[in-house]
Amino acid sequence: MDFGRLITAMVTPFDADLQVDEAQVEKLVNYLIEEQQSDSIVVCGTTGESPTLTDEEKIRLFQLVVKAAYGRCKVIAGTGSNNTAHSIHLTEEAEKCGVDGILLVAPYYNRPTQEGMYQHFKAIADSTSLPIMLYNIPKRTGVHLTVETTVRLAQIPNITSTKEASADLDQMTKIAAMTDDSFKVYSGDDNLALPCLAVGGYGVVSVSGHVVGRQMKQMINNYLSGNVMEASKQHSELLDILTGMFICPNPVPVKYALSLHGVPVGGVRLPLVEANELEKEFIRQLFAV
Repeated sequence: MDFGRLITAMVTPFDADLQVDEAQVEKLVNYLIEEQQSDSIVVCGTTGESPTLTDEEKIRLFQLVVKAAYGRCKVIAGTGSNNTAHSIHLTEEAEKCGVDGILLVAPYYNRPTQEGMYQHFKAIADSTSLPIMLYNIPKRTGVHLTVETTVRLAQIPNITSTKEASADLDQMTKIAAMTDDSFKVYSGDDNLALPCLAVGGYGVVSVSGHVVGRQMKQMINNYLSGNVMEASKQHSELLDILTGMFICPNPVPVKYALSLHGVPVGGVRLPLVEANELEKEFIRQLFAV
């Protein structure tokens, strides 16, 4: 399963009562595919506010996005948690919904050992026929999925990729070098999309893809076609946005940025709060609006 080069981690649209806005979900999926050129969409990841979504909401979102995508892009369901049995349950439900793949974050808070993480991911992989993307983000989880454990997990047939949000290019380099070409390394940091490609990575799982996906796709394609200097120039031009989308906790900035682009997706659920006026002004300046 090839998830493509540009994967957008989709926000969850909410209405005025902070309930899932089903009509806006379909509009957002169309926008990400048609306007921003997403190859795949992650549903119910951190950017989708997974910590404050119920299982019922997640399953409904899987159904809605699969229907809206209608085969035009791949749909990856975020089903990872720090409870292996719960992750297996959500993964099985996601597979019933017709998603194309699964994103599994490293177990957070309970801080398992490397062996514990290996057994966690293996148990979930054994429960599904879907391809799995690992997700290493130490600053959120409190645990670090090492190169060695990632390479070991890559031997499991349906664990086919990893999202590295460790901001560690050495780690990306080693994983890419120590796995075969069928195993894909994605940057989980927007600002490292181009550097990741340069060290053997495959693409990016992006937040900024909501608003500069088309430009990011062009940058990636320029690099792949050998037009490295133009890709480097585009990277420099995009860098303020790629970093600025994290001025406050994700997905607060990108939800506000979407509203500036005429794509209303509502607010955020507590404990997140909307951007303050200084943060909003900063984001407006990024897009010169």
